[in-house]
Amino acid sequence: MKARVVVTLKRSVLDPQGQAVGRALASLGFGEVQGVRLGKIIELDLDEKDPRRARDRLTSMCEKLLANTVIEEYRIEEPG
Repeated sequence: MKARVVVTLKRSVLDPQGQAVGRALASLGFGEVQGVRLGKIIELDLDEKDPRRARDRLTSMCEKLLANTVIEEYRIEEPG
């Protein structure tokens, strides 16, 4: 089973990298950009057939390693 985890900073956390990218875009003439928040995408191939068990395992992976849940949030996407 293939899955994708998208990890982003919580809205309440400042994103200095996103701000730097936003300023750089503005300096390149892309003034319409009003805000930028960066994150990461993690793609995984799981040897699991049961979707419920796969989601449980992915959640555990996120909670233990893939996301810092103090400052980040995550969502699990499955191929549609």
